[in-house]
Amino acid sequence: MQQGRRKLSDVITEQLESLILEGALLAGQQLPPERELAMQFDVSRPSLREAIGNLHARGLVERKQGGGTFVSRNLNAAMMDPLMALISRRPETQFDLLEFRHALEGMSAYYAALRGQPEDYAALNKALEELPNPGTCDSQRGLAEALGHFYIIMARASHNMVLLHVMSTMQAMLVENIERNLEMLAQHDDVSGDLSRQRAEIVAAIAARDPEAARQACNAHLAFIEKTLLAINQRDSRVQRALRRLEI
Repeated sequence: MQQGRRKLSDVITEQLESLILEGALLAGQQLPPERELAMQFDVSRPSLREAIGNLHARGLVERKQGGGTFVSRNLNAAMMDPLMALISRRPETQFDLLEFRHALEGMSAYYAALRGQPEDYAALNKALEELPNPGTCDSQRGLAEALGHFYIIMARASHNMVLLHVMSTMQAMLVENIERNLEMLAQHDDVSGDLSRQRAEIVAAIAARDPEAARQACNAHLAFIEKTLLAINQRDSRVQRALRRLEI
């Protein structure tokens, strides 16, 4: 017996879900207007509305009265529960997160070099070029957020939906870790130039389609950050011990 044809709205629902999974539509992002989406998918507006209704019923989108439809901000809620927020604020987890970033960002760089497309490399280069100059920032927050966006672009270039989702859900925690690292690194002379050069080497290896070189460049970058932070911590500890002796 021949199976019945699938409803058009179900097909559109799957296509919209793919856009969310692939990171083309991010948490909190507004969906394009109905007319534009209907033209994009070459469907009627009633079928499109039914598909968006399916997404809404699944908690993937939310509607704002008179303000359009948005990808749900709660998509990232699982990684931002109170325990994860507590972990991200603990100073001792700074190096734990750096170690975890070796896995996430090294894998992103590897698969971006292996499977990335020219438009992915163009987006990655653009994100690199748009990073604020550390000397022009009043605080490290703006640079940290721009770097968080840079790493999301790199994960998107990997064309691994699970990796992109994990990076996206951990975005707030990773940005906080980057900001804390940058604040400490600012105490060390000439580090910003080394960091900029290392990021450029990561992007160059990805664009050259050399997966192993891309992963190594990413891991070398994070290892440099770890080594420098450890040196700063050791220096500060020596200073604190010397001050305590003076007080005695």
